[in-house]
Amino acid sequence: MYTKLPSGTKAVIEKPSSGSSQLGLVVIPDVMGLRPLFEDMVKNLSNEWKMPVCSFELYPDLEHLNVEERLAAASELDDKRVIGDAVAAAELTQSNQVAILGFCMGGMYTFKSVASKRFTKYVSFYGMIRVPEAWKSTNQSEPISCLKEGDASSVLAIVGSNDSWTPDEDIGLLESAGVSVVTYKDADHGFVHDPSRPAHRPSDAQDAWSKAKDWVLNTN
Repeated sequence: MYTKLPSGTKAVIEKPSSGSSQLGLVVIPDVMGLRPLFEDMVKNLSNEWKMPVCSFELYPDLEHLNVEERLAAASELDDKRVIGDAVAAAELTQSNQVAILGFCMGGMYTFKSVASKRFTKYVSFYGMIRVPEAWKSTNQSEPISCLKEGDASSVLAIVGSNDSWTPDEDIGLLESAGVSVVTYKDADHGFVHDPSRPAHRPSDAQDAWSKAKDWVLNTN
């Protein structure tokens, strides 16, 4: 079901058709934002994980931009708005506890959301660990700095060994901060969430989703 967050950002929320949980989930999309891929993901996760799930558009009012245009406009994204939308999405689930996960750019914002201290668990799928040079602005804080403001031990990072967006030296920064990191050998960027991508690895994706679910559901 489509709705709007207090900021005006478009969001989608689904509640499980059966079963119930005290836990909710927020999903931050990749750079291309809300689209059928994430609409289906929200619905499937809600039913399979038995919890309300909410996702929102990263580029509100700019949905018409293609991937190159979105990447070029990344420096204009404001952490305060994006993390504010993530927190508002958490409230929309009406759950006692809320976890968050994100992909690519959404994975970067998952790291940043640790500073909000709003979420119980965090799962970043190949999120940028340092803000890329072309995206830097006064509105963009560094993910590592945000991790240090919250509980980094509540974060699971899922990465591929061949992903240039998450180089080894950056992964080392995550581990030093206390993040749990799972690296998939020979996997490239985006190998989990979009089966249409050439980088998709079905077996690794299935395993990564299983690890993410276990991480989210283990609220201790």
